[in-house]
Amino acid sequence: MSVQDPTKLLIVDDLPENLRALDALIRAPERLVFQASSGDEALALMLEHEFALAILDVQMPDMDGFELAELMRGTDRTRNIPIVFVSAAGRELNYAFKGYETGAVDFLYKPLDPDAVRSKASVFVTLDQQRRQMQRQMAALERSRQEQETLLRELNQTQEELQRSLRMRDEFMSLVAHELRTPLNTLFLEAQMRSLQLKRGTLATINPDQFDAMIKRDERQIKAMIRLIDDMLDVSRMRSGQLSIRPAQVELIDLLERVVSDLSLQASSMGTTLALRPHHPVQGCWDEFRIEQVVVNLLTNALRYGGGQPVEVSVQYAGDTVRIDVRDEGKGIAPSDLDRIFEPYERGARNGEPKGLGLGLYISRQLAVSHGGELRVTSKPGEGSTFTLILPTCEQTVGAATTA
Repeated sequence: MSVQDPTKLLIVDDLPENLRALDALIRAPERLVFQASSGDEALALMLEHEFALAILDVQMPDMDGFELAELMRGTDRTRNIPIVFVSAAGRELNYAFKGYETGAVDFLYKPLDPDAVRSKASVFVTLDQQRRQMQRQMAALERSRQEQETLLRELNQTQEELQRSLRMRDEFMSLVAHELRTPLNTLFLEAQMRSLQLKRGTLATINPDQFDAMIKRDERQIKAMIRLIDDMLDVSRMRSGQLSIRPAQVELIDLLERVVSDLSLQASSMGTTLALRPHHPVQGCWDEFRIEQVVVNLLTNALRYGGGQPVEVSVQYAGDTVRIDVRDEGKGIAPSDLDRIFEPYERGARNGEPKGLGLGLYISRQLAVSHGGELRVTSKPGEGSTFTLILPTCEQTVGAATTA
């Protein structure tokens, strides 16, 4: 037991000289001895401190030692404090029997035997030290158990994450193979057909319009594969902190008009319309290629999942911030999926089979963050979805956000 955590002993007697004598007998460096001259004072001390032993004088005014012991046994805080009674009365009064009845562990008669008092005090000090040591050991065991449980939970979580990563890897490889196989098969069949016509000498029979259509199909398939590879490269660059952002002055409305115009034919082929609300010019300092990449991803998703309903793009400008909303009227997104759709390789199947690698929204959000902005979505099932891209227009903000 250290000096900072001594064992506490209580002596109770109405006579100061008796208190001094007892104090001198049981005091030691590893002990704190508290004195009380009445039962009320003793109870107050016991409610404040944890005692290893209480030595009570039997014959005290107002409240004698037996009454004090009965009160102690009636309270949880003091019930288990060992009691040793001290009395100057003769043995013929049989106080010892009454003392043991009240729960005392011993009964001493005056004049006290100093060696006996020291010995009894030492026994209870040793018991108290052993009890506290056991409590510390139990607390250490409990902490160890909790740490082991925490470690086990972390190990289980790590194992689950590893298994999820392995599943995602397998699914991703399967998905990449599927997405690349389609354009490659088309190119392969086209090449076989031309090779066959070349061998037969009938290549000249293909009219220019047919030949032009073949070339355009080839270009679409090649662009599709390039887009898939670029997406995978972008994710790799983002995770390694090597994605390059090259900000420059950009006129946003011109960019949006160009993208909407380029995608209008695709919208028309899907039986829907794509419109940009009129807005006065908005200047900002961004990487034009990357912002166009985000807008194309958002519009492509809106057309894909919009259920053939119109898609609208609107712009709100507020000084140092511009907000671009892409609104569709499709089936919407379940609340549980609103965060998930921004994770890599997560694909929404809101309208038929999912398409793509599930990287578009992940890349778009990372690009928004790289510009010091944000990308978020609001949606309710059956009410469509609105993807909101918020960008700072200030060059200093963009520059600070793209140094990583």
